[in-house]
Amino acid sequence: MSDEMKTCPQCGSPYGYYLNDLAYACPECTHEWNPAEVGAQDVLVIKDSNGNILQDGDAVIVIKDLPVKGAKGPIKAGTKVKNIRLTDGDHNIDCKIDGFGAMALKSEFVRKA
Repeated sequence: MSDEMKTCPQCGSPYGYYLNDLAYACPECTHEWNPAEVGAQDVLVIKDSNGNILQDGDAVIVIKDLPVKGAKGPIKAGTKVKNIRLTDGDHNIDCKIDGFGAMALKSEFVRKA
């Protein structure tokens, strides 16, 4: 039996626990995995403008004014965005911004709060 905790490859939780000889389990997202089969390509790593690693649920701050098509004004620098969701693609942050609604942002225009 192993007392070592492992990071979940699906949600990034550091609380993955030993389940049996071939598996670990995550208490937060209920994902089960074999650590021998998990490679570095399975983990989505997204960094902010300062190089800090972002995770789902983080809060970020917009670092420059971002124009929004169809809106009367831009998203102002200094706007705090809570509870982000990371996605794979060009705009790799999904979020809701007060006054604008659901948005997709690029991680290069935010910093971790």
